[in-house]
Amino acid sequence: MAERIPDELIEKVRTSQDIVELVSDYVTLKKQGRNYFGLCPFHGEKSPSFSVSPDKQIYHCFGCGAGGNAFSFLMNIEGFSFLEAVKHIAQRTGIDLPQLERQSGNSKSSDNRAVMAEAHELLAKLFHHYLLNTEQGLKALDYLKGRGFSDEVISRFQIGFAPDSWDSATNFLSRRNFSLELSEKAGLLGKRDFDGKFFDRFRNRIMFPIWDKNGKVIGFGGRILDSGEPKYLNSPETLLFNKGKNLYALHLSRPEMRKKQQAVLFEGYVDTIAAWRAGVENGVATLGTSLTEDQAKLLKRNVPSVVICYDSDHAGVEASFRASSILLKAGCNVKIAKMPDGLDPDDYIQKYGAEKFNRDVIGASLTVMAFKIQYYRRGKNLNDEGERMLYIEEIIKEISQLPNAVEKDHYLRQLADEFNLSLEALKQQQFYTAKQQKRKKDNVDTNRNNNPRNNTYYNKPLLPAYHNAERILLAHMLKNTDVAIRVQELLGASFNIEEHNAVAAYLYAFYEEGNLPNVGLFLQRIEDDRLKKIASELAMLTVNEHLSDKEMSDYIRQITNYPKWLVIQGKEKHKKEAERGQDFARAAQIAMEILQMKKELKG
Repeated sequence: MAERIPDELIEKVRTSQDIVELVSDYVTLKKQGRNYFGLCPFHGEKSPSFSVSPDKQIYHCFGCGAGGNAFSFLMNIEGFSFLEAVKHIAQRTGIDLPQLERQSGNSKSSDNRAVMAEAHELLAKLFHHYLLNTEQGLKALDYLKGRGFSDEVISRFQIGFAPDSWDSATNFLSRRNFSLELSEKAGLLGKRDFDGKFFDRFRNRIMFPIWDKNGKVIGFGGRILDSGEPKYLNSPETLLFNKGKNLYALHLSRPEMRKKQQAVLFEGYVDTIAAWRAGVENGVATLGTSLTEDQAKLLKRNVPSVVICYDSDHAGVEASFRASSILLKAGCNVKIAKMPDGLDPDDYIQKYGAEKFNRDVIGASLTVMAFKIQYYRRGKNLNDEGERMLYIEEIIKEISQLPNAVEKDHYLRQLADEFNLSLEALKQQQFYTAKQQKRKKDNVDTNRNNNPRNNTYYNKPLLPAYHNAERILLAHMLKNTDVAIRVQELLGASFNIEEHNAVAAYLYAFYEEGNLPNVGLFLQRIEDDRLKKIASELAMLTVNEHLSDKEMSDYIRQITNYPKWLVIQGKEKHKKEAERGQDFARAAQIAMEILQMKKELKG
């Protein structure tokens, strides 16, 4: 059974939300001319190429090609389904959605997600109740209080306790008519192989709810109260919970993150909570895995700057190195907080207190380059000439990749002073290294560009005349029904670019249904994401208000002539082959054919 909202209601919801206001919740926008511009939330960039049109109620990134209307923006940035995006905007703008019509379809997955989400919310409340209000939770509560967890902290992070029982959660869910099979798939229960009996997955553990970015419980992390393995047990990947696409406590820390324009990234929820107790209220954490590109993009959508605060052991340092690279690639400004050996953030705060943590750890964060200098020194004997030269070479490579000339000069001078080297020699070596790196990159880019599979629609520094003609015609067609009807009569499906033919076909059908020009509504009809991006870019093109008959004729002639020029090019190739084979009669015949075709084109 699938939920369906009538088309007219979907359009009412879409037009109720100003796209500039919606996007401004995620992107800092500045008005330039008729449109608003900001840094694209879908890829890392330094210069704004992300444009939002209040007139057309669409967005488009001229860097990565992302584009669409308010619904597609939410689907891309929040991971919503189309139905979830409609419901979200309806809730924002106060539109009541009536009882949704049920039709056969594939909403079983959506129904299961809703049931799983409800089960998670109820169990979070149950675990919280066990911790605060039962004898079973007293030992766990004493442990937390001994670790400095106040009532405020326990309440804010909804910390709970799963009793040492095999059937507490199982019976709770069963009494409320939840499917135990589905609860097992949600990661809340286990199932014995030999008799198929269900049992509680979390037992005798302090429970930390894991939320999605909107504050809905989607999983749990459980810390064993006594001895036992594993020390920490997290929910598995489920229909509801994807570790690599969520960050712990994001919804709680987002206000402070945006206020400070910075996030502090921890390795786990205990460190995040300990830091919050110490006054670091903009902290989030990964969920038992290394930082992923999706998580880095999620951070970049919320703040420009991230401080990495991982453990100081070997694994923590390696994880910081990897995370810094991923965050830099996503376009974040990155610093690394250096923890003393043998301590994690929770231990440090317990030992030295909040003030020292804020001042000497978070406040003394290193730049990525300063961190890498320390990273490459590890395990090297710099008194050994070979190891010293290897270290210097590694640092010069890193310096060469710095975007700022002042930074490059600073670290080269630092290197020269430390090892009593000539600054000029280091600058020459850095210049040579940078040149080598550029040559390698250019070779990779050349190979990529020579591969037809990589020649995407958006790699178009200089477009052929026919290609520009098609784009301009389609831009006019998006604005004017009469132009679209005329082009359909004269050109039909004879665009040379396959994607342009597809966009035109959608547009012909859109107008035949009686719709007036409406880019936001039109984009909603396009199911293919690639075509949607192309259509949104075409809609953003600046074209004259009026397209004259002469201009239209010129564009159509350029479009229809292009295949003929391809035939001429083929004939010229055959002519050369005939000349090389000394078949001069054949070459002469082909030359006459070419001449005749060129006359027809000029005529």
